[in-house]
Amino acid sequence: MAGVTLRSVRKAFGSVETIHGVDLDVRDGEFVVFVGPSGCGKSTLLRMIAGLEDVTAGEVAIGGRVVNDVEPADRGTAMVFQSYALYPHMTVAQNLSFGLRMNGNPREDTERRVAQAARILQIEPLLGRRPRALSGGQRQRVAIGRAIVREPEVFLFDEPLSNLDAELRVQMRVEIARLHGELGTTMIYVTHDQTEAMTLADRIVVLRAGRVEQIGRPLDLYDHPVNQFVAGFIGSPRMNFLAAESLGGGRLRLTGQGGAEIALPAAQGLAPGQRATLGIRPEHVLGAGQGECDLPLVVDVAEHLGATSYLYGNTKAGEPLVVQAGAARGAHAGDRLTISIPAARAYLFDPDGRRMT
Repeated sequence: MAGVTLRSVRKAFGSVETIHGVDLDVRDGEFVVFVGPSGCGKSTLLRMIAGLEDVTAGEVAIGGRVVNDVEPADRGTAMVFQSYALYPHMTVAQNLSFGLRMNGNPREDTERRVAQAARILQIEPLLGRRPRALSGGQRQRVAIGRAIVREPEVFLFDEPLSNLDAELRVQMRVEIARLHGELGTTMIYVTHDQTEAMTLADRIVVLRAGRVEQIGRPLDLYDHPVNQFVAGFIGSPRMNFLAAESLGGGRLRLTGQGGAEIALPAAQGLAPGQRATLGIRPEHVLGAGQGECDLPLVVDVAEHLGATSYLYGNTKAGEPLVVQAGAARGAHAGDRLTISIPAARAYLFDPDGRRMT
């Protein structure tokens, strides 16, 4: 096993720089997830670690060895891609062993590795089948098994569950978490799905436009986002944001909300008239009179999911707002409700999007 270190890593395609000086330490045996919107650079960063993209500047080290000029096959990594890329004319066993056989690995050792991977992934009954006889989840297991047989120091996953349906994604998340627990190998995983990130990661790296916004444990990012971008990206449904203006003395007036006000300790540093953004998560919104600031809400869409219901609507100022419904669980589109914001659960962001403490 080995850790992965990035020091001032940059990537440019011609005159366009896409990765802007990333620093990161992935500890030996850690499960780290790169997450962010499309185009944020997460897959490019993973491919640079794998050696599939050149590093324009900075250093990539695996197990303490700088690998900038080391061929991908010699870096001690194994990558699992979004596409399964299985050989259709080969059986599962042949797909698993192909790379080892091409490298001249001893037959006995190859058979041992294939048997071990099949046991870990619980695909032993499938070894004689060809890919066309497998489900999507089974094919992804085989793709992961092909990485396991290499016995790498670092596993790299590039959105491996994107082609699966919702039920299989949940199942495979559990399988990957179990795999990490059994192997204890360093894993770096790329996804745009923050639910995958929250459920799999020891630590999450949130990326935006080629820069690291925040690194931390899942609940630390959820509870203590450093800025409005992270606050809005981590959590589903996303955090609600309402425009506000300082009245001085820690009081805020919510813009266009009929004079609604709220006092927040974090607002003490704002001068009168200075603008800010108030954030509140859907699950923290309360019923009328239960918080410090009441607001009218017109329901546009009601999602009743069984154990949880979400109401999507607009405030008086026309700002979208999502509520995890409690007492209003039976609400429907067109209903007019009054919701309340508890000051103790609210976040405050300055005009540049930084969270104010």
